[in-house]
Amino acid sequence: MGRPNNYYGVLALFQQLYISYPNYNIGRHIATALDEYGDVWGLSDREILFALEKYKSELDMDIPHTDDSEIDQIIKEGMNLENILKEDDDVEGY
Repeated sequence: MGRPNNYYGVLALFQQLYISYPNYNIGRHIATALDEYGDVWGLSDREILFALEKYKSELDMDIPHTDDSEIDQIIKEGMNLENILKEDDDVEGY
């Protein structure tokens, strides 16, 4: 009396997600993958597997942001936006 392949597929996909994205917890994966489904109680294993496969493919296509210095620079510039805009106004009105 074995479990259906979709059930094992879901488990295998969680393993792949854990390996590829170790900083994301399983709750985040579940919540994000099934967000569009509303009430998940009635979902079949096949539907859950499909949602997780779609979610994983979207994650895999995202460009990783490994250079935190670039993100830090953008944040610093955003915090200094008022001065940057003021400088631009001064240059245009010379």
